[in-house]
Amino acid sequence: MIIAVDGPTASGKGTIARALADHFGLPVLDTGLLYRAVGYQTQLGHGDPDNAADALAACDFPDTLLDDPALRYESTGGLASRVSIHPAVRKALFQRQVDFANQPGGAVLDGRDIGTVIAPHADAKLFVTASPEERARRRHAEMRARGVDVTYDAVLADVHARDARDTGRADAPLLRADDALLLDNSDMDIDEAIAAAIAFVETKVGRPG
Repeated sequence: MIIAVDGPTASGKGTIARALADHFGLPVLDTGLLYRAVGYQTQLGHGDPDNAADALAACDFPDTLLDDPALRYESTGGLASRVSIHPAVRKALFQRQVDFANQPGGAVLDGRDIGTVIAPHADAKLFVTASPEERARRRHAEMRARGVDVTYDAVLADVHARDARDTGRADAPLLRADDALLLDNSDMDIDEAIAAAIAFVETKVGRPG
């Protein structure tokens, strides 16, 4: 069983994907982490994430980089959004994601183009979102809890900027697949959102986890 979980930044899709993986006993891949690794590797090599050649060179990052806590930094998320607009970068990471999706037994993948590009044949697809204001509120609270001194307005501006890059890129833009459930969790807590996602997948595949 393959489950595709797509959505914009700070929508909660990663948390939902991990919960689905736990519930159904499947491996999970945060595909955004691959792009974060490329963005961070570009920075480490003193390259320009907006330069396609620099970003492509960074795709040859060591696997150990995926365990680096720096990949979770807010600044690294911005780098990921910038390198992901390059078609050559997306092509370089494409097969790695496809192989993960098609492994025996299935998998859960979360990202921006799982249901439309990486696994259009997925058994269940979700498009997880929330309003920009709610996503910025959540991200702002998380950052402040980590001691990051940032204003809500700055976080909201970053959310809008990332949305514009993700939906506006020419190659594999952020889109809701035609057969994906729209899960808008603006007015849900995380437990409610997870329950809704599990119920949808169980209905879609015809069996409980």
